[in-house]
Amino acid sequence: MNAIEDHLRHGPPPAEALPDFTDAASAAGLLDVAYATTDSPVGTLLIAATPRGLVRLAYVDFEDETEVLEQLAAQLSPRILAAPRKLDEPRRELDQYFAGRRRQFELPLDWQLTRGFGRRVLEATARIPFGATATYKEVATEAGNARAYRAAGNALGSNPIPIVVPCHRILHSGGGLGGYTGGLERKRVLLEVEGSTAG
Repeated sequence: MNAIEDHLRHGPPPAEALPDFTDAASAAGLLDVAYATTDSPVGTLLIAATPRGLVRLAYVDFEDETEVLEQLAAQLSPRILAAPRKLDEPRRELDQYFAGRRRQFELPLDWQLTRGFGRRVLEATARIPFGATATYKEVATEAGNARAYRAAGNALGSNPIPIVVPCHRILHSGGGLGGYTGGLERKRVLLEVEGSTAG
């Protein structure tokens, strides 16, 4: 076992060694999931990406950070490291979005934490443009089953990439907010960022 594999099994290296260590792990093909945290107007966000793209965005004051990382390790790979520089682009685009300077994310997405009808719901949700909203029934219809709006709601409630996959844009047919994994106040803030309002 080399030093990189040892650290991946037994915890991260000292902070001062992290950039070199992360680069070495990546170059050796031993970094499957990179993550970082960033502050935002809706709280601290944990951002995680694989070589394919952004795979997870979590509200870590709503979901426990350690639990999120353990889930990623179990579902994707135990080779997961804090690698802030690898998340520079997602953090930059999120900053621009909250500052009102970005209407569309241009990040590659890794959908592997979703499957089946749920993935189709989230893919339909990702196509809803900035400033627009849709109903649960509309995204269920777009995903192939108009009557499965409750299942669509469940898929949206377990969206692994909120904000970027904008489940906050899905409302009840009467215009009510519906639910939101990070809490309704966050949903209101995101809709206000986009100039949308709901009851």
